[in-house]
Amino acid sequence: MTAFSKLNPKKVLFIATRQIGDVLVTTPLISKARELWPNAEFHFLGYRGKLEMLKGNPDIAQTIETSDRPRLKEYLSLFFRLFQRYDLAVVTQPSDRAYIYGLVAARQRVGVLGGHPQGLTAEDKNKKSKSEKQNAWKKAICLSTVDVDYFAQHVITEKLRLLEVFYQSKQALFSGPISVTPPAGDPITPSIAAQLHSPYVVVHPGPLTAYKRWPLSYWQTLLTWMVKQGWRVVLSASPAKQDLQLNQDILSLLDEETLSKVVNTAGLLTIPQAGTLIQGALAYVGVDTSITHLAAACNTPTIALFGPTPPSNFGPWPNGFIGEQPYQLRARTQTVGNVTILQGPGECVPCRKAGCEDHASSRSECLEQLEPIQVIEALQSATQKSTR
Repeated sequence: MTAFSKLNPKKVLFIATRQIGDVLVTTPLISKARELWPNAEFHFLGYRGKLEMLKGNPDIAQTIETSDRPRLKEYLSLFFRLFQRYDLAVVTQPSDRAYIYGLVAARQRVGVLGGHPQGLTAEDKNKKSKSEKQNAWKKAICLSTVDVDYFAQHVITEKLRLLEVFYQSKQALFSGPISVTPPAGDPITPSIAAQLHSPYVVVHPGPLTAYKRWPLSYWQTLLTWMVKQGWRVVLSASPAKQDLQLNQDILSLLDEETLSKVVNTAGLLTIPQAGTLIQGALAYVGVDTSITHLAAACNTPTIALFGPTPPSNFGPWPNGFIGEQPYQLRARTQTVGNVTILQGPGECVPCRKAGCEDHASSRSECLEQLEPIQVIEALQSATQKSTR
């Protein structure tokens, strides 16, 4: 680690040019930075349409949006807007573009470096060696950098470690409770709110990629069981075409009695409205996706279905946890705080590949072997705790 820095910035730019979940997991970093620099002005740079997770965040004075694929004119406009306006840039993604934004914007930088964990195949080691060469210029322009570890290091720990250089000891950085800050909630559309008879459970079946999906028939079994408990089920989904279709496919499998107790909000809620919905729920069940992280941040009992992704890297953070790692790499069921993570069986779990065929549309055998009874038992346990 670089020697302790006494930098006391007046203006700080946080950079997270990825998805909405990647923005949400920066909020503990922002909160910790506020403790360090109570009088500093914080800005946040991210992709257009991905910053709703920061709505109402008390520590962010300004958000700056850019296209994920900007044209030259937009690049130039952004560079002129950013040029040396900040004392420090905190680069939370390892992409070249994020580092270039940080280099343009600030006098000093700290950043996350991509790479591949050691101890894997010869091919992985070759990739790691190549990435180290590609990362050399990023290290050269930074006060301090943090290496990604996709298996052993939680992503929130990774982000927090960007502040290590400003602490006299690593222990001080992780000595207190760590929490994710959800966006400020917005009122739910009255036509949907009128259908939310308590108690209800929010179910979010759709991940960003198909290899994180749970089988349709399993959702049918789970939703049917939920309705028999006297609960209303609220189906959630993004406006993406494949997520809307997934919800319709699930609904098509339900009998009339079950269907009458299901509210389909697919594509109808903003992120702040989804937060409001989840905060009022008895529990939440979802796959490995950003809304599952939001559910955990809302302190709602959260059941997360994980396949290829290591929970030790990207499991939803249990708010108030003290320490660097809440989760084991592999466990059929593990509960920490308000979050329960479920995984299927197999020595290959988690592989961190894109499913068994390693492409976005692949199946994942580990999720096919994560049976509904495992989710039902976890949900029973979580709801019993929440009603005590």
